[in-house]
Amino acid sequence: MCGIAGCIGTCDADTINRMLDALPHRGPNDRGLHINGNSVFGHTRLSIVDVAQGHQPIISRDGNAGIICNGEIYNFRKLRRKIDSKYNFQTKSDTETILHLYREKGPECLKELDGMFAFAAYKGDDFMLARDPIGIKPLYYGFQDGTLYFSSELGAMSHAGLEEVHEFPAGQYYTPKEGFVKFYRIPEIEDHIHTDIEKTCDIIRKTFIDAVKKRLLADPEVPVGSFCSGGLDSSLVAAIAADEIPNLHTFVVGMQDEYGNLSDDIKAARIAAKHIGSNHHEYIFTEAEYYEALPTVINKLESYDPSLVRCALPCYFTCKCAADYVTVVLTGEGADELFAGYHYMKNFPIDKLNLEARRCIGNLHNINLQRADRMGMLFSLELRVPFLDTAMVDLSMKIPPELKIREHRGAKIEKWILRKAFEDTSYLPDEILWRYKVQYTQGAGCESLGESLAEKMITEDEYMQIKEENPNAVINSREAAYYFKIFREYHPQDSILGSIGIWTGFDFAEEREKVTGTVDGDRKHQREENKGTRAA
Repeated sequence: MCGIAGCIGTCDADTINRMLDALPHRGPNDRGLHINGNSVFGHTRLSIVDVAQGHQPIISRDGNAGIICNGEIYNFRKLRRKIDSKYNFQTKSDTETILHLYREKGPECLKELDGMFAFAAYKGDDFMLARDPIGIKPLYYGFQDGTLYFSSELGAMSHAGLEEVHEFPAGQYYTPKEGFVKFYRIPEIEDHIHTDIEKTCDIIRKTFIDAVKKRLLADPEVPVGSFCSGGLDSSLVAAIAADEIPNLHTFVVGMQDEYGNLSDDIKAARIAAKHIGSNHHEYIFTEAEYYEALPTVINKLESYDPSLVRCALPCYFTCKCAADYVTVVLTGEGADELFAGYHYMKNFPIDKLNLEARRCIGNLHNINLQRADRMGMLFSLELRVPFLDTAMVDLSMKIPPELKIREHRGAKIEKWILRKAFEDTSYLPDEILWRYKVQYTQGAGCESLGESLAEKMITEDEYMQIKEENPNAVINSREAAYYFKIFREYHPQDSILGSIGIWTGFDFAEEREKVTGTVDGDRKHQREENKGTRAA
């Protein structure tokens, strides 16, 4: 994980250095700058693969080509073997493999990359910017007097003084000759394919285990851990990783109420961690810590969206805890989108469910993935998301909606087929595998803190005034107005407002409900005994 910044069209090294000054958290281990004619490429590095020699920018020996990249390419060794004899490699890093593939194939190289990335590369007078298929790694851009500026974060872009800043679209590349070109599309829905329950479970199991294992890539001296909230998604990731890494470090956060009761995630994570044998770490944060962290979180999150801010707070504390032990951490992002895990989806007509899931996957880039990236990078921590492996995304679009949300004893069970796929495998105990889905904030016990504070700090009149004065912002509550007011203290430029993602699922009451009792109460799913072999 790294930070990149650059410009193409003018040799504006001073601006790029200022942009890099805003990205030290993304790359605390190294910093580099390369001037190539009327272009400048800058990089801050968090060293994970080829720690010793992987300095960036990487420039070819003849000086005719170069690259800066933020991300990881999980299949780079396989790709390198195909071209190793043709190019004189200087490092063992995955980034140099991208460079030589780009020299070899141009934009066609993107179809071979299995990973998460945002990079800028050049050869001769030509150049290309690209972002990974789902938008796991961030990238922003803007033009000024014919010069293209780009960077990993909106805050860094503010130093370029641009009138407009845009989010670089996921799954696309840009060249001066072709403009923006889409190289990846979320697969079309073909949910008539995997209707046999047993066979579908087998495919899910194999595909997901492979997705987790490939994301353990790191040099031997770089520690890898996993979030483990006690929910299905992160616990499943941690369980598979624990099979490969003895004494895997796992992490959970939560609160304790006035009666000494711990939030549900703390309780559930203890059960999961004990089962998988991980070296488990807890962080119990207080209400005072929550409020103290709020301005920092909004600043670094680069968003004022209430649902995003709410979930970013416990993510902030989890990353803070994890950074004391590991450099890379796996998370459960994406499972709810792939397997219909949100409770509001239970109200959708069954024939519209996968359409909604597909829409949600396409919107992850500036919502949950932005939260994971910014909170991780704030603590120089790389977050990896196995559920969003493109093979998993492809598979999810071939699974009937009846297998994603399934009714049992009058209750609709979210992510049913994912749970079923790992039933009786020993990865997780039933009480975790079939645990009722709760939002990050609900499980951590902090669901209402931000809203309560906003109600005290922002009057109804002030809310309406902020809403009226900022027509380009989406402000639909006093909570949003309060967060926006803080957001503007750090990001006053209007040019970035169009890049702010808003999670529409927050409009549904089911996603704002205060949920408890998912561990030692009566809010639980009951395991369905084997019944039926195909989707209804």
